[in-house]
Amino acid sequence: MNIEYITLSLYLGVLLLLGMVFARFNKDLSDFVRGGGRGTWWLVGTSILMSGISAFTFTGNASAAYEAGPSLLVLYLANCAGFAVGGLFLGPWFRQTRAYTTVDVIRMRFGISVEQFSAIAGVFLGPFGAAIQLYALSLFASTVLNLPLVPVMITICLIVVFYSTTGGKWAVMATDFVQALVMFAITALVFFLSLRAIGGFGEFFSYFSDPRFAEDFRFFNDPGHFSGDRFTYKWAIVIFFMQLYSQISLSSAGRYISARDGKEAARASWWAFIMMAIGSLIWFVPPMVARFMFADEIMASAVEKPTETAYAFIAMKLLPNGMMGMMIAAMFAATMSSMDSGLNGQVGVIARNMIPRLRGALGYHKELSPKTDIRICHISTLILGLIIVSYALLLANQSEIALFDAYLIIGSVIGVPMGFPKLMGLWLKKLPKWSYFPIFGGCMIPSIWSFIDGYLSGEQWTVQERTMWILICGTLATIVCRLMNRTSSEKSREEIDNFFKMMHKPIDYEKEIGSSTIDYAQYYLLGKSVMAVGALIMLILLVPNDLFSRLCILAVSLFVILSGLLLYLGGLRAQKNVEAIMAAREASEKEEPEHVGNLNQAATGSDQA
Repeated sequence: MNIEYITLSLYLGVLLLLGMVFARFNKDLSDFVRGGGRGTWWLVGTSILMSGISAFTFTGNASAAYEAGPSLLVLYLANCAGFAVGGLFLGPWFRQTRAYTTVDVIRMRFGISVEQFSAIAGVFLGPFGAAIQLYALSLFASTVLNLPLVPVMITICLIVVFYSTTGGKWAVMATDFVQALVMFAITALVFFLSLRAIGGFGEFFSYFSDPRFAEDFRFFNDPGHFSGDRFTYKWAIVIFFMQLYSQISLSSAGRYISARDGKEAARASWWAFIMMAIGSLIWFVPPMVARFMFADEIMASAVEKPTETAYAFIAMKLLPNGMMGMMIAAMFAATMSSMDSGLNGQVGVIARNMIPRLRGALGYHKELSPKTDIRICHISTLILGLIIVSYALLLANQSEIALFDAYLIIGSVIGVPMGFPKLMGLWLKKLPKWSYFPIFGGCMIPSIWSFIDGYLSGEQWTVQERTMWILICGTLATIVCRLMNRTSSEKSREEIDNFFKMMHKPIDYEKEIGSSTIDYAQYYLLGKSVMAVGALIMLILLVPNDLFSRLCILAVSLFVILSGLLLYLGGLRAQKNVEAIMAAREASEKEEPEHVGNLNQAATGSDQA
């Protein structure tokens, strides 16, 4: 395992280095929480994708693929649909709000009270989702590396907190990009090796009609076949909407506010769509192959929930010597990219939306300096990191709830009620600003009753039952609020009109932000970093392997190096464009005073005459 430790250490070292390198891009709060609104489509799009996946994809979700085959894909179809809507509409709309945080957008639509409610709720509830992801990754890493769970968990959290603290949003996006390349390269290799092991696509699909798997591997299963009536028609419909609705509501605004302008935001969403579609294909074939070929070995393992180790098991079986460290790095990539985005988003809310309100309530109205804003971000990141690791430790000490089910339960009980008004507020212009809390209250009624009824009857509601009733009650509350829109004040309706007008007003990048060296420096820094990672991967060729395995290692290395080279070449083109724009700007500034001077001279001559 020595080579795995070395590989993982070098990989984590690159992430820490990126955090320090990109720290120099941070001059003020805008830079720290949204990259100054200068992110390119490929950088923002990759970060969007990586913020939406985690090691949970390769543990909890892989477990669902192992158990039920293609049924799980409904989640990823919903993700692709959400990215498509972002590319068509939402990316440009949200970037054009000129917001710093998602909560800024919520304030514009619903007012200050909802802004503060969303901010406080996010700070307390957001870390729990990150804790589930951290626990899933730590469980995977500790199992594969044969290390204690708690030290692994703390180490991972410290690394994420370090580069998120030092580099802010720039470091988050940069590390997300590097981690995406590593993850896609290694998971594509596992996908290829899995298909090769089972005999190709034809042989793979033949197992779907095998009597041993046919009942489980139907896209929609009969009620009662799986616990909680999972993977049924009703489950698929509810889970699809539950996964989609948060991506097409105000909740998803934070994805796009780092892009240069509306067009870049749209391209970023389409890029995330393409990568998610590819990922949906390559990520879930291996755990199915594991079920077909190694089910007995997996179920005989001493792990408490063996199905959650299916992906790790087949990777260990098939990868060349020395590549398992890359597999672990890919799992780290998936979770750390999701954690860092969550951290940075919540830090932005604290610094931008909570502390200014608190200072105003205490009578302090003077704006803080950019240096103080960034210091607040640093402190907030450290505190949130401590909260996340504390939640993860609590989660590690229970064994009653499976990861996949825990994620869905949290989403249906809390996430759906909080998010439903944000969905309606985006797509219904004539919904009053005060409507958030009545709609939220309507959604919470079945959510609360599900627990009361479960306690009284002894039968717990399924995720789909709870979510269905939440949506029904929320829709009824929305209709009532919509009918009462006329009771809103004229000022309130005007503010809502201004919000929607702002969303549709294109950004003039040169006037509002202005070109700078950062526009091409991001290409160069990432290009060099990626090529360095590719060169490090090539060192695994020194590990004893057969010819085929060495060719696999070489293919992964060359893929990463070529990606870095393309970025570097893109930087050369971007630099020429920026220098041309800046030269034209300087020429214009020089001509203007001369022009004004000539006009003044003419005016003086006229007066003398």
